[in-house]
Amino acid sequence: MNKQFISEERKQYLRKKKHKKCAIFLTQITILLGFLILWEILANQQIIDSFITSQPSRIWQTFTNLSGNELMTHIGITVYETMVGFLLGTVLGILIAIILWWSDFLSKVAEPYLVVLNSLPKVALRSHYYYLGRSRNSSNYSDGSCDCNGGLFTTNEEVNSKVLEICKNKA
Repeated sequence: MNKQFISEERKQYLRKKKHKKCAIFLTQITILLGFLILWEILANQQIIDSFITSQPSRIWQTFTNLSGNELMTHIGITVYETMVGFLLGTVLGILIAIILWWSDFLSKVAEPYLVVLNSLPKVALRSHYYYLGRSRNSSNYSDGSCDCNGGLFTTNEEVNSKVLEICKNKA
């Protein structure tokens, strides 16, 4: 729309709308900052237990430490794998729907199975075998057979050696 044909009333309306939008955004930011500041103060004064609720400064410190430790690389890989899985699931779902729509016979054959699958909780369809998926390192997964009550580990070699040591001691 050409600006010379906009009436003064319309311009005033658009200005009000823009100011209202800015006021809403600034209020949201103020509420967020107020919440974070209050949370930090209450945690520092030990009014709330920072072990359970942590505190914004510790969360920020942890995030900055993790981001220097290849966090963004791992987030990128996770987002990529999520998008590929979503796109594959969408394409396969559409193809199966088209096939079932075109073939009355296949639709009737698959109907009871699809009804059962639809009624199952989606969590029940998840694989219990962690090793079926793509694994960057098999030591990231545990079947729960060995309980490590030790501290935090920084490398997979430390985890593997500690798990072997504990399992040998239990045997």
